[in-house]
Amino acid sequence: MVGNTYPYSPSDWEADMRLAQAHGFDAFALNVGREDWQKERVADCYATARRLQTGFRLFLSFDMTSIPGDTEADAELLHQYMDLVGCHPNQFLYHRRALVSTFAGDQCKFGQTSIAEAWKFARSAMERVCPIHLIPALFVDPARYPVLTPVDGIFHWNGCWPIHLTPDSPREEVKCPALDTDFHHLRHLGGRTYMAAVSPWFFTHYGPDSWDKNWIYRGDDWLLVRRWEQLLAHRNAVDIVQVISWNDYGESHYLAPVRGAQPNSQAWVDGFPHTAWLALNAYFARAFKEGRMPPVERDKLFVWARPHPKAATAPDTVPRPRDWQLAEDKFWVVVLARAPCIALLAAGDEQPRRFRCFAGVSKLSCPLRTGHGMRAELVRDGVVVAQCHPQEYRFQAEPEVYNFNAYVAASE
Repeated sequence: MVGNTYPYSPSDWEADMRLAQAHGFDAFALNVGREDWQKERVADCYATARRLQTGFRLFLSFDMTSIPGDTEADAELLHQYMDLVGCHPNQFLYHRRALVSTFAGDQCKFGQTSIAEAWKFARSAMERVCPIHLIPALFVDPARYPVLTPVDGIFHWNGCWPIHLTPDSPREEVKCPALDTDFHHLRHLGGRTYMAAVSPWFFTHYGPDSWDKNWIYRGDDWLLVRRWEQLLAHRNAVDIVQVISWNDYGESHYLAPVRGAQPNSQAWVDGFPHTAWLALNAYFARAFKEGRMPPVERDKLFVWARPHPKAATAPDTVPRPRDWQLAEDKFWVVVLARAPCIALLAAGDEQPRRFRCFAGVSKLSCPLRTGHGMRAELVRDGVVVAQCHPQEYRFQAEPEVYNFNAYVAASE
């Protein structure tokens, strides 16, 4: 989210790129909006990538909920961005063309009569600079894809969360939500490029006096892992996977350390690190690239949980988020084990729950208790080989604000 990088210097971009590359990322999709200063940050980002000479790639993702797309003149901003970086040596190329994506754009007409004509016009504006491979995230019925001839593929942005769930959904569907909406999109693409999405979480908490966004998607049930497992099961149909997101703090699905400029999300972001998810995501990204689950080289525990009961009452000016009922008061654990072992999980000082784990990946959970933390250990042959007990985490009975973000930790 370039919109969250207002105070970035080249050293911030360098830190992000080195961290991303160390965790299996090949490129950043740079979500850009209408503000003029964002072009300066994009230029800094590309210049930093070139200076590092590590092969890290970048591509533009135009946020069409911010960038105007009503008139023909509005396509000029897209052209300006392509003129800025489209031919850059660190530009991500797909089929030897500059990859370009969007967030939304189905409401943009650029002075034309249809979505197809609109993006034909916008494409021609961008291709005054260089050939592009256009993979937008258009929120339309996939049955319309065959008539969208100006696009080379589709980015299914909503595919990483079970967005169809409501408090009235059958309990068995809530407990094991479907994450396979990819097939509906692939069915209509006709062999064009498919970019799938994966994400660990979603919570946003803005009131009517702000962006008026206040809801959750169910992130329980080890969402990050289950989504990767689903993509691995049909990886031959998926061309590119985009992880949402590196630094979208406002929607709580960031993986990076919190830095830059938050979009007034401090109340639910500060004190809630997500960087432990980077290593977990890296394991599955490697699996996707290699087509097999990699051997586990070191026993590892990943744990995460929300900070208060879902039904807790808070003196918050913004009410509980929509669909709060979908959450569960548990902490979630993923085990990466070199060999069979025993996992011990406890909330505080209670008698640990005991789970037998095999080599590879295990997904476990444990109920939370107010006033207590979360504790996990791996034991093999009577020896503790990994443990995670974040001292600063407590499950609060009486929160000051509603916070359905996750606190994420991992063993050393």
